[in-house]
Amino acid sequence: MAIEQDILIAVEPVNTQVVQLANTNPLYSDFSTSVKNIHINKTKPVWHNYFLCGLKGVQEHFGLNSLTGMNCLLDGTIPPSSGLSSSSALVCCAGLVMLTANGKTLSKVELAEICTKSERYIGTEGGGMDQSISFLAEEGTAKLIEFSPLRATDVRLPSGAAFVIANSCVEMNKAATSHYNIRVMECRLATKLLSKSKGLEWKKMLKLQDVQAKLGVSLKEMLTIVEEVFHPEPYSVEEICTCLGISLEELRTQILSQNTQDVTTFKLYQRAKHVYSEAGRVLEFKKICSEASASAIQLLGELMNQSHISCRDMYECSCPELDQLVDICLQSGAIGSRLTGAGWGGCTVSMVPSDKLSIFLTNVKEAYYKRNDQRLALEKNSLFATKPGGGALVFLEA
Repeated sequence: MAIEQDILIAVEPVNTQVVQLANTNPLYSDFSTSVKNIHINKTKPVWHNYFLCGLKGVQEHFGLNSLTGMNCLLDGTIPPSSGLSSSSALVCCAGLVMLTANGKTLSKVELAEICTKSERYIGTEGGGMDQSISFLAEEGTAKLIEFSPLRATDVRLPSGAAFVIANSCVEMNKAATSHYNIRVMECRLATKLLSKSKGLEWKKMLKLQDVQAKLGVSLKEMLTIVEEVFHPEPYSVEEICTCLGISLEELRTQILSQNTQDVTTFKLYQRAKHVYSEAGRVLEFKKICSEASASAIQLLGELMNQSHISCRDMYECSCPELDQLVDICLQSGAIGSRLTGAGWGGCTVSMVPSDKLSIFLTNVKEAYYKRNDQRLALEKNSLFATKPGGGALVFLEA
């Protein structure tokens, strides 16, 4: 679901072919560039480069040579590097700004797909979930996001429970670290080895979902296949080459991304097991919400707890502070709690009985924030209940 926090950009179209960016937060420096030469530096994931990703994506989609200049002022309430998709929200906001200022139109699905691709200009191999919910979200309902083709289905969350975001105050920038992209590559390599073992055209296969679709089996059956094909020990690049029947040079030039060239071992069993089991939990979550039984809240909480354990142990995208915060949230009355976003820092999301929300917030503040001065200073914007918010909008001056 989209949370209620957001990013806002006030825009003034101008006759010059220059984009001027300013931020209400003094920590982010002003920036200007010619729209004739949009350059994105992958080695420096500074805030304005995410804005440029959105601009460049729309520019390239339409093949625009003459672009409208803009004066832009940005404000926002999403904590940065917190796993709440502030960077993707900025890319999406910029794409929508670029589209509107240049008099172009796209469907929400088309714009989400463009922004997913364009965020990769900064080096993040994202899958599109953040950008999709940024555009497809509707107030009051969560969404099941599915791909190939991209589509969104309403998921009505049960009454009687609140969702609470708690920031671990450990910042994680996906574009500035290799963790995220290594996980993407581990899933891609797992896809190829699974495909090869089952006689599929492995060179064309990129996603674990593709293997399941080609084999026409259930997620439960895929988990059995994972157990049969992979060993739990990490795979060396040499072993991967042997399994695929390719040279190390072919692996590096045809499969590995630029930022995974120097990785020597990959955990394929753990990553594939997490992905297929997590996909099962997502579908089970939707099923429980649809059935709306008396035990729905308890069942959903158990799924959230299972998800965090898998993120921690199988995908290894948690960190000590997130694990501590999840434990505190559960001890403080949450029925379920897990990390959210890419991981390695950022936030947890907890499901809390509505009648226990006030005491929950007090207990978490006391146990996690008040015992650390740095966290306490950030607590005001780090701990809050939220409801499903709406997707991106354009407000035009009357």
